Amino acid sequence: MSRIGNKQVVLPAGVTVNVNGNVATVTGPKGSLDVVINEGITLHQEGEVVTFTRANEKKQTKQNHGTTRANFYNAVVGVHEGYKKTLELKGIGYKAIMKGTAVEIWAGYSHTTVINPEPGVTITCVSATEIDVTGISKQAVGQTAALIRGVRPPEPYLGKGIRYKGEYVALKEGKKAGSGKK
Repeated sequence: MSRIGNKQVVLPAGVTVNVNGNVATVTGPKGSLDVVINEGITLHQEGEVVTFTRANEKKQTKQNHGTTRANFYNAVVGVHEGYKKTLELKGIGYKAIMKGTAVEIWAGYSHTTVINPEPGVTITCVSATEIDVTGISKQAVGQTAALIRGVRPPEPYLGKGIRYKGEYVALKEGKKAGSGKK
């Protein structure tokens, strides 16, 4: 029994759904996204309520049931509100500046790194050490943020690196000099 697949999706005001074959186009105030309806899954719309049902009880169909509903819900939230991720740069000399639509990052290397956003994603530098990634596609926003974080992930001894805002990095204790060995 799929708990997520059986949940209803209530469309907010201003969001419409148009189904064409196995592709549902979700349109809202921020834009439009296409969602693929997997094989064996059927979309039913009654007014502002959308539900998903599966054709059989095969394992793959059960797995696709929850995934399809989650992807559809993410598209509805994206075209209505949008998605945003904020990253922080921690470390001496770590900074970022905009270079056109891309972001140029200094992260302790002998060279800079330029990250281009995924299609439909906007990168903005709030300050030299804070980067905002926004867009309507949850996948594209997350992928762009992960590319930026991947330049220098936070390390566990000093905590330097690029991290998501609010991300907890457990710091380890370093080596102790003269720990009692003779």
